[in-house]
Amino acid sequence: MRYIEANGLRVSRIGIGTWQFGSREWGYGEAYATDVAPALIRRALELGITMIDTAEFYGPAKSERIIGNTLTDPTLALPAHERAAITVATKFMPIAPAEQVLAWQCAGSRCRLQTDALDLYYAHWPNPLVSARRVMQSVRPLLAQGLVKRVAVSNYSLDDWQRAERALRAPVVANQVRFSLIAPAPAQELVPWAAAHDRLVVAYSPLGQGLLSEGRNPFGDAQTKGMRRYMRPDGAEARRLTAVRAVLGDIARANSASWTQVALAWVLGHPNTVAIPGARTIEQLEANAAAADLVLAEDEMARLTQAAAAD
Repeated sequence: MRYIEANGLRVSRIGIGTWQFGSREWGYGEAYATDVAPALIRRALELGITMIDTAEFYGPAKSERIIGNTLTDPTLALPAHERAAITVATKFMPIAPAEQVLAWQCAGSRCRLQTDALDLYYAHWPNPLVSARRVMQSVRPLLAQGLVKRVAVSNYSLDDWQRAERALRAPVVANQVRFSLIAPAPAQELVPWAAAHDRLVVAYSPLGQGLLSEGRNPFGDAQTKGMRRYMRPDGAEARRLTAVRAVLGDIARANSASWTQVALAWVLGHPNTVAIPGARTIEQLEANAAAADLVLAEDEMARLTQAAAAD
């Protein structure tokens, strides 16, 4: 496992996304939440993964509860220094980001995660009716009181990310955005700015919600269950996907890797990036973790980047 440090935050290059924990829309069933999800967290820690990503919206709230219960389970016997090395990132939805409302949301996440202070707290989406400045004004007291250790944003443009940081009067250490071979836009502005200013871009959906998986028909698969049944690319995204899949196989074979590992390695081939793919099984989690150690050659990165630019 490779790690990266930005502004004092040290995390694994591959994390684990937990939107699917307790969320029925993925179609994984009740046993997934009660049995598989805790096992995934335990195995992730064994593999050296130190970034666990969740949100109050996931489940809703069930994902946070699963993570909190697992990390504090006496059978895990997690020493204090090992827990301190783990970053559990969660998010609030800034629907009404007044100080009292946000304090209540923060308290709920802290309770469910069973922690005194949140490791990394994201504003989940920009609120079109509330400025980034006002949102961060509501976050400032939580940071000052030590209830939040670090602040981040999600789905923010570069301009809004910079506005948020000015308003917070402290580093907004990360911006979590959709970033993959079929959604490559963050490489243009966000990644260079993060690299130049000691910040992180955290890539969610780095596998295009499974569209970059080998063997799957991304344009319509009757066997696909849950939300992915409705995730079919069109327009420019479909053209990018067709171009990318045409070269993924060659590069995967050259590296004795899977398509998904190559797709993750392309994201991590950019500076100051972390990827947080989800996982349905232990085997998928292990394959994702192994991608952190796959370094693509310059010409392989260039071929994939060219394919991702198809429009």
